Amino acid sequence: MKKYFNQVKALDGVNIKIEDGEFVVLLGPSGCGKTTLLRCISGLEAVTSGEIRFGQKAVTHLPPKDRNLAMVFQSYAVWPHMKVKENIKYPMRIKKFPKEEIDRRTKETAELLNISELMDRYPAQLSGGQRQRVAVARAIVLEPAALLMDEPLSNLDALLRVTMRSELKKLQQRIQTTTIYVTHDQVEAMTMGDRIAVMRNGRILQFGKAEEIYQRPNNIFIAGFIGSPQMNFLEMSVKRREERLELTSKNLSVICEEERAKHLIDSGIDQVIMGIRPENILLTEEKDCVPVEGTVYFTERLGGETIVHVSTESKRFVVKVSGDAIFKENENLRIYLNVKKIRLFHPETEEAID
Repeated sequence: MKKYFNQVKALDGVNIKIEDGEFVVLLGPSGCGKTTLLRCISGLEAVTSGEIRFGQKAVTHLPPKDRNLAMVFQSYAVWPHMKVKENIKYPMRIKKFPKEEIDRRTKETAELLNISELMDRYPAQLSGGQRQRVAVARAIVLEPAALLMDEPLSNLDALLRVTMRSELKKLQQRIQTTTIYVTHDQVEAMTMGDRIAVMRNGRILQFGKAEEIYQRPNNIFIAGFIGSPQMNFLEMSVKRREERLELTSKNLSVICEEERAKHLIDSGIDQVIMGIRPENILLTEEKDCVPVEGTVYFTERLGGETIVHVSTESKRFVVKVSGDAIFKENENLRIYLNVKKIRLFHPETEEAID
């Protein structure tokens, strides 16, 4: 599927299949095309080429009202002059549901979202989290085929956002409605999505489960975008040493295991970019670890964990350790890289070398 705005390619060949009842997150930086994709699915934007299907039914040219979808936006979008119960009833009244059906669904949906005691209040009398619950209630009361959510938690404070994302996930598991959720927040994506589609420049770069994307990113962009602190990257030279392949950079040397060495030989390159996550750099030696001598440049104490910036001859590594670890600036520190956890990337294409 493609979507152009004049000469701008908002979506450049997106191909995605979402299973019934699945919670899929569209994740990426601002301007990557995730909201445009959501609007094309909803019918609010017409696609330039390609098609959209719900099951066996082509809906590419159907107006939004005929797609049996519901949307929840960033800005709550509840009617300020209506009480909560009237907000929830409104979409059913538009579709001329029987009064008994409207009352039954309103009651059941309010109970599902724990807002029964708020039914006689106006939106101005509610907190941000309560207003967002009302918006979700109004969206699901019609029992849509799919629920589309565009950064619905971004207006909430950090603590409420954590609570609401768990509530939304539990709600989706109960009602089993196919859900497509847009966010630029990687933590939201990792904790909520059954699968995540990582987007950039109008394309889906990787589509899979959170663990797969975190542990085996397809390219440097995904490896750097997912995870906090960011993955450490280091340019390494590829050297042949008798019967083995070695990656070297100043005071660092990593022996490649047989399968990884075969991929490097097949790629025919003599330089590679090595990536390793901060939590895979240890302070005590374990099996499959390579030692690196360095000094403490800076520490960030975050309570439950400490982020240590360690300067070495090769580069400055960011290391994530236990929160009770204390370091002094310029202190000598030996760190250990778990080579089983490294990821290698092509220096030119930036694609992963498996």
